[in-house]
Amino acid sequence: MPFPDFTPTVSALIRELAARRGDRPLIVLGDRRLSYADAERESALLARGLLAAGVGKGTRVGIWMPNGPDWVLAWLAAARIGALVVPINTFFRARELRFVLQHADLHTLFCVSEFAKQDRLATLEEVAPELVGHGPGPLFLTTLPYLRAVRVWGPVSRPWALEGPAALAAAGEMAEGASDALLRAAEQAVSPADAMILIYSSGSTADPKGAVHTHGAVIRHAHALNSYRDLRSDDRIYSPMPFFWVGGFVFTLVSALHAGATLICEETFEPGRTLELLERERVTLVAGWPHYGKAMREHPSFARRDLSSIRGGNLYDVLPGRTRPADPELRSNSLGMTETCGPHTIDRMDYDLPEKLRGSFGQTVPGLEHRIIDPETGAVLPPGSTGEICVRGYSVMQALYKVEREDTFDRDGFYHTGDAGSFTAEGVLFFHGRLGEMIKTGGANVSPREVEQVLIAQPEVEEAYVVGLPDRDRGQLVAAAVVPREHVSVDLDELRVRVKRQLSAYKVPRQLVVMRREDLPMTSSGKVDKRRLVDAIRSRDVLG
Repeated sequence: MPFPDFTPTVSALIRELAARRGDRPLIVLGDRRLSYADAERESALLARGLLAAGVGKGTRVGIWMPNGPDWVLAWLAAARIGALVVPINTFFRARELRFVLQHADLHTLFCVSEFAKQDRLATLEEVAPELVGHGPGPLFLTTLPYLRAVRVWGPVSRPWALEGPAALAAAGEMAEGASDALLRAAEQAVSPADAMILIYSSGSTADPKGAVHTHGAVIRHAHALNSYRDLRSDDRIYSPMPFFWVGGFVFTLVSALHAGATLICEETFEPGRTLELLERERVTLVAGWPHYGKAMREHPSFARRDLSSIRGGNLYDVLPGRTRPADPELRSNSLGMTETCGPHTIDRMDYDLPEKLRGSFGQTVPGLEHRIIDPETGAVLPPGSTGEICVRGYSVMQALYKVEREDTFDRDGFYHTGDAGSFTAEGVLFFHGRLGEMIKTGGANVSPREVEQVLIAQPEVEEAYVVGLPDRDRGQLVAAAVVPREHVSVDLDELRVRVKRQLSAYKVPRQLVVMRREDLPMTSSGKVDKRRLVDAIRSRDVLG
């Protein structure tokens, strides 16, 4: 499979694109348009400011922003000088944010002052109360011992916070020695083997896992995946997938860069407003999880929208009739995860498969290898057998952050995905679900244990058990059964309101039921049988 014809680092990528694409628009958000040349020039100014502020190779720089030009510029600026970029989930509440900021050993945080009607600086003060009353200058916090600066895009309303892009650019201009020559020298010191991004996703325990990916892995893999897609330089791509997840970052942002295409963004998804955006911006490709397309198609304004510019994508519900597949189940899926830098199996998604491959997930991406093993014995299984999917190769993460290598990879260098599947003799994958209990809803991983801990912390809840209910549009819905404390009643609506204050919206149970402990389905070993609990919750038909 062909790889890029330039050194695969972020600095080489953006310089190459600015030279080739120049004034072509890279990303659009509202009235703001950022061209490829703008992105190179403006990120260079920010990068010089970061160098002047002491940020360099390996420095952990967090980005807590919604999709848009600012996110792209922040990533380019930090990555091109070798900093380790840490994208942060914009859905995070204080509890979740605290873990990632601490675990990633963050040095500098880029954030917006407000998003989704939330004061993000107030949230940071909830994360680290020592910030309250902290004056200007470097931060020294026992809660976040490595954090030295928070740079804000938007109004700066706290003395401990620093101004963002304008101040950084000015610092680069004013600092003696922070020249273009210094920037070029710093960029040349970055190699494809250097860590570029640390992406967090929920693990099978309560704590998220951080996957470290190199410049070479990200840039090569996005380029390789494009060979399975019909991306053109004149495409205008809409995807609500956030850049802080691997799908939005690798399969949307970096893939679009390789093609020289334009990304059409919005800060939040709302079906009617999004339909207006698709029509106004003459979007040509739409990509994301099926529930986005379903929500738009069911909106009252859908029938009168002119979406004739759309020529493809996997949001089948909004594709014009001539491009919409008659049976989406005969289109190939892809299987990927944060640890593999996105899809590790894939096939073309713009033609119908034969009936025997209905629901399949493509073939191994060239350059990667798979094994199916017996999860109990570790024995390698033959084609047609179902077992745990294991993968190794160029796009697999360099490491799980703060996890030793022997606890991450087996002795042959394979990563055990925790997914169950089987390959046909022809090498086509059929995915059979998670070996464990991880819930995947609308593209997001949810750890049942994390949600259970929040529920159990509520005063009226004695026990809590969280499972995923099958859902055609979102894959799964988060559901929970709670056992109340003795002689205590549970108001489910009020309980859900409290849980929403502590968890991201997609983690809050959509279906919540109260059960007596004696009514819980149990295994022979005395544990709650979560497979049978799914049926028990569904039979209650209590929709939140």
